Amino acid sequence: ATRAGGGRAMFYGDYVDGPTAPLFPFGHGLTYTTFAYGDLEVVAGGTTAEPVVLRVTITNTGDRDGVEVVQLYARDEVASVARPSQMLVGFTKVALAAGTGASVTFCVHPSQLAFHDPDMRFVVEPGRVRFSVGGSSATADQVATVDLEGPVTEHRQREIVATTVEVTR
Repeated sequence: ATRAGGGRAMFYGDYVDGPTAPLFPFGHGLTYTTFAYGDLEVVAGGTTAEPVVLRVTITNTGDRDGVEVVQLYARDEVASVARPSQMLVGFTKVALAAGTGASVTFCVHPSQLAFHDPDMRFVVEPGRVRFSVGGSSATADQVATVDLEGPVTEHRQREIVATTVEVTR
């Protein structure tokens, strides 16, 4: 099945006067320093009813102080309906002095991963979810996968629980 936001236009090619791709990826920003991301690790979770907790370290590897927006994306690999190739499920702004680092912990409630199934129920299904983290949708290349186990859980769309983020220096 074709995924929404799959990086391809619905056209057969580019426009006459330019490409169909966006000029900048989502979350793109410029800075006077550089940041390095450590491995994304799964700390807790793994069921359709419990939050998934993920942690990543980020280090300012440049010569100047800077601010990075750390973005967490999810991709449902095996849903019963076609799902987007990337969904932003959490983010935070981290200010770091040159040469320093921080640990960023995301707690993703299952309702963040819910979608409407073929019967129009807003559910989380068991299966594999791929999480990625980075400074933009194009640079989110630190990846961790979680195999959600358990029954299909139903949620209310107006009661989606926001992802919480903790930054530890």
